Amino acid sequence: MSEANDRHPMTGNRMSSDESGGMHGIEQHSYDVVVIGAGGAGLRAAIAAHDAGARTAIVCKSLLGKAHTVMAEGGIAAAMGNRWPEDNWEVHFRDTMRGGKMLNNWRMAQLHAQEAPERVMELEDWGALFDRTEDGLISQRDFGGHKYARLAHVGDRTGLEMIRTLQQRAVQLGIDVFMECTVTDLMKDDGKISGAFGYWRETGRFVMFEAPSVILATGGIGKSFKVTSNSWEYTGDGHALAMRAGASLINMEFVQFHPTGMVWPPSVKGLLVTESVRGDGGILKNSDGKRFMFDYIPDFFKAETADTEEEADRWYDDKKNNRRPPELLPRDEVARAINSEIKAGRGTPHGGIFLDIASRRSPEFIRKRLPSMYHQFKELADVDITAEPMEIGPTCHYVMGGVEVDADTQESAVTGLYAVGECSGGMHGSNRLGGNSLGDLLVFGKRAGEAATAYTSSLGDNRPRVDEADVTAAQQSALAPFEVEGGENPYTIQSDLQQSMNDLVGIIRTASELEQSLSEIEAFKVRAASMKVEGHRQYNPGWHLALDLRNMLIVSEAIAKAALARQESRGGHTRDDFPGPNAEWGTKNLVVNLTADGTGVDLTEKPLPVMPDELKKYFDAPPAATKEAGN
Repeated sequence: MSEANDRHPMTGNRMSSDESGGMHGIEQHSYDVVVIGAGGAGLRAAIAAHDAGARTAIVCKSLLGKAHTVMAEGGIAAAMGNRWPEDNWEVHFRDTMRGGKMLNNWRMAQLHAQEAPERVMELEDWGALFDRTEDGLISQRDFGGHKYARLAHVGDRTGLEMIRTLQQRAVQLGIDVFMECTVTDLMKDDGKISGAFGYWRETGRFVMFEAPSVILATGGIGKSFKVTSNSWEYTGDGHALAMRAGASLINMEFVQFHPTGMVWPPSVKGLLVTESVRGDGGILKNSDGKRFMFDYIPDFFKAETADTEEEADRWYDDKKNNRRPPELLPRDEVARAINSEIKAGRGTPHGGIFLDIASRRSPEFIRKRLPSMYHQFKELADVDITAEPMEIGPTCHYVMGGVEVDADTQESAVTGLYAVGECSGGMHGSNRLGGNSLGDLLVFGKRAGEAATAYTSSLGDNRPRVDEADVTAAQQSALAPFEVEGGENPYTIQSDLQQSMNDLVGIIRTASELEQSLSEIEAFKVRAASMKVEGHRQYNPGWHLALDLRNMLIVSEAIAKAALARQESRGGHTRDDFPGPNAEWGTKNLVVNLTADGTGVDLTEKPLPVMPDELKKYFDAPPAATKEAGN
C-alpha cells in the first residue's frame, strides 16, 4: 500500500498519478480506505486504517474537525472506576441496555463498555488533557442514566479536546484530507464498493475517489427538523448514501430530543445546553418555581432515583447516597417531562422551562466546571448563569437509527461499506445515554478502520473497478437541478419539510399526524423533482441544498414510516395513541430499505439478536439488589 507523492495545487492534498486525466476529465484519486466525515468517528477510523497500513483519505463536507463531536461537552462514558471503584464494564453495559430499553444490539453495547476505558487512555497518550481527581486520576462526572460517575471530561469542552487530539494525530500521521468536498454517490462493481463520487463545494468540479473500502462517518439527520442542535451539514448524507448503495437502516423511529436546548433568543433556538449543567447540580423548575421532575420518575427507575428533594440534595452535597436526582434520568424521560410541563401551561415566557444552577453552586464553581455554558449564555442571550436560571426546552439532537452493521467490524450488508458514529445504528437501541456517543465513535471507529483495511488487503490486485457509465450517471444526477425550467426554490421546500417534521414527527406522535407527515413528504418529493437552481456551479449554496434535500427526504420518510409502524412508546419514540411499551415490540427491530425504484422506503421486521445467558444474568435481579448496584 504505497503513498502518492505529488500535491494538489488547490488543496495541498497528495494526488494520485492519474488525477490530471482520467474518465471524463474528472479529478481522480486512488486509496485503500476512504473515510467520509471528519468528526470523531471519521478521524478515529482513519487513524486506525492508517496504522493498519492502508493508504487512507478523509473526505469531509465542511472543515476538518467541524463536527458535532465538539458538541459532546459532558464527557466520554467509560467504566474506569476513578470516582467509584465499584464501577465496571458490566454495570456500564447494563446501564446502556436499560437506557436503550433493551433494543440495543447487545454485542455492540458489550464491546463499547469493555473497550471504552482503553480508548480514553489512548486519547490521553496522544495528548488529551483531562480534568483530574484529587488523586491525579482522570476526573469522571455524573450523567443521566449512568449508575456511577463515569464520564471522563475536560470541563464542558470534552468533545472539543477530543477533536483537537484526533485531528492533531491525523495530521501528524500525514493522512490525506479533502475538505469542503461533498460525496453524492457510492460506486459499486458486482455488488461491492469500488469508490465514492463527489464535488468540490467551492468550484463545483467533480472528483472521483477509487477505493474498495468506504467508511461512512457523516453524523446525523437533525436538519430535517426546524428546532435542532445540529448544524447545516447534518442532512442524513451517510444514511441516504448507504440506502442507495443497497444497505439497510435500523431503529430510524428513535430520534433523541435533548432535554435542554436554548429557547431564547430565536436566533439560537435549539442550541445545545450540555447535560453537565444537571450533572453538576442544576435542577429543572417550571414557571411556578416547582422542581417538577419528582412527578415524572418511571417505576423502572425508582429503585435508583431519589424520590424526595431532601434525598436528592444530600446526593449532590456528599455523593454518598447513590440514588441520583431525577434530573439525571435518561434523556427521553427528561425530555417528555419538560414537554408535558410546557404543554400544561407551566412554561417560561419564551416557551421553555427553567434550568437553575445559580442557586445550587457558587459562581466560581460554575465558571470553572461550565466555562462554555457561561460564555454561551452571556454572549448569545445576555444571561449570567451564575446569577439567574436558563430558559431551555427539548431540541432535536441525535438519531439512534442508522446503517445496520456487523457489531464487530461495522460493515454493512454491502461488501466494503462500513458505518460508524451517529450514522450507524444498533448500539444505542431506542435511546442513547449521554456520554456514550464519544465512547461509541472511539471504540467502533477503531474497529471499522482496522476491518476496512483487512478487507482491502485481502483483495490483493483484484479490486472492484469503477464503471464509467456509473460516473456519467452520477454527474447527470448532480447537475439535474440546473436543467429545470421555472422550478421551485430548494430553500422553500427545506423550510416546509423542517416545519412538517417538527410539528408531525416530533417528540410526541400520533397515527393521524404521522400519516399526514407521510402525505406531505410525498408532496415534497414531487416539488423537489422540479427544484430550480440558479447561477453556476461555483460557490452555489442553492445547488448544495438541492442535493442535500434528496437525502433529507429519504431519511425523513424512513423516520416517519418507522414511527407509524411501531405502535408503542419506547425510548426516543413516544406515541400518544400507544402510551406505554409493548412486550411484543420489545423483541424486534424495524429495518428500512429503499424501494426497488428508489423513490421511497420499505419496512421489514427483524428479531433482536439473542443475548447470551452470561449477559442476561445482569438483568435477572432488580437493579437495587444486584451486586454491582453498590447500595
